[in-house]
Amino acid sequence: MENRLTLDLLEQVVYEGRKLEIGPEAMDCVRRSYDFLERFSREKVIYGINTGFGPMAQWRVEDAHLKELQYNIIRSHSTGAGAPLDDDQALAAMIARLGTFLQGRSGIHPELVETLLAFINQRVIPFIPQHGSVGASGDLVQLAHIALNLIGEGEVHYQGEWRPAGEVMAALGIKPVQIHIREGLSATNGTSVMTGVGCINQLLAERLLDRSVLAAVWMNEIASSYDDLMAEPLNAVRRQDGQQEIARRMRELAASSRCLRKREHDLYDGRHLEKTFGHKVQPYYSLRCIPQVLGPVQETLANARRVLENELNSACDNPIVDPDTGSVYHGGNFHGDYISLEQDKVKIALVRVAMTAERQLNYLFHDRINGILPPFLNTGTLGLNYGMQACQFTATSTTAECQTLAMPNYVHSIPNNNDNQDIVSMGTNSALLCRRVVDNAFQVMAIQYIALAQATDCLNLYDKLCDASRAAYDAVRTIQPHIQEDTPFYKEIDRMVRMLKDKSL
Repeated sequence: MENRLTLDLLEQVVYEGRKLEIGPEAMDCVRRSYDFLERFSREKVIYGINTGFGPMAQWRVEDAHLKELQYNIIRSHSTGAGAPLDDDQALAAMIARLGTFLQGRSGIHPELVETLLAFINQRVIPFIPQHGSVGASGDLVQLAHIALNLIGEGEVHYQGEWRPAGEVMAALGIKPVQIHIREGLSATNGTSVMTGVGCINQLLAERLLDRSVLAAVWMNEIASSYDDLMAEPLNAVRRQDGQQEIARRMRELAASSRCLRKREHDLYDGRHLEKTFGHKVQPYYSLRCIPQVLGPVQETLANARRVLENELNSACDNPIVDPDTGSVYHGGNFHGDYISLEQDKVKIALVRVAMTAERQLNYLFHDRINGILPPFLNTGTLGLNYGMQACQFTATSTTAECQTLAMPNYVHSIPNNNDNQDIVSMGTNSALLCRRVVDNAFQVMAIQYIALAQATDCLNLYDKLCDASRAAYDAVRTIQPHIQEDTPFYKEIDRMVRMLKDKSL
């Protein structure tokens, strides 16, 4: 495996079936950490090795019960509730955990790494309930469910069905992990679940932003907007990197368009003496201000990617075993604030994406606003047929839910654990709420793309669209034919969501 885990590599493993490989240097690092801890821990008091956990750390555990102690944290903390994480989220969480172990700061036996790697490569998916983490000693409860499977207990999702973990492991020749020194604590302590969920969110969020930029170009083509909204001189004087990047992408996409107008040709030629103008001199903000609206989203996602990749390659358990300095350090690397804050920021940014799509939809549907399209893109008999009228209800209600979900979860710390955990991150909750917003935004955008194709037909613009908009139109039309007679939309919206999420679009 490469020295550093990346989101691109994670995507290949989760969605493209790539196998992870661990090089000898990385395994030597794991072995060195274990060998050091085995020597160093003799006749010393080290948290979680010969003490209780959390508030119970003030009690020493006798040598005869040290292995039992490690099994106890796994079994006692497997207390999650609710539906399990999706397979992609669970796989990403295991990859994140592997990244922590490969830092060589956990003091675990190499067989724990080998078993976890076998689960990933053979796609044995642990049962990880959505509810249980406060994100402070990391994802204790959800990681305990992974660890429960690694010791051969609990249930796993394998080849489409839930089966006992021990049964699947026996069939695949995977040996349950044995306890040596601190495998139980290290397997349950850290930010890997929130990180894994956040990584899946990131991949989808970046795709959503790309689709949003293309939709904005297509929208402006339909409106015959002046193209200077994306001009380099305009956007360069606003010294914000994200805005300039979005404008650059729009220019690149729109280069082949024959729909956009040139202001210097239409309005700067000195021939206009009329008192009012039939075509809008400036389009509505939801069309004109795309670089300014999506620029902050682009920067938010860029920073979230940086934080996530750093976390994938971090030692995030406690204590930290450091053979280099010859000591064991107690602290709080398990605390999930970095992930929690970024997931809230991504969530808020994507609410803005959903809001923008909903406003653009309103432009397409509202004939008295756009002045060029039939109401609700209805090409049937007005009054008898309804076009896409009811689709707007879905887009509006879904956007409204996104706005409710925009409230930051990062600030919702509730002390627990006998006040040992007196300030917590709620990082996994933040990541799961972010995923809800991601899915919602894709639903709104699915309706938008269907509407953009319908509007293109209404104005007979296909041949004038830029290459990217034409390709998007063709993709939509494989799912939703032109609408004249009233028809149900729910299956097509669902298929459109899946197409927009697909990397290959």
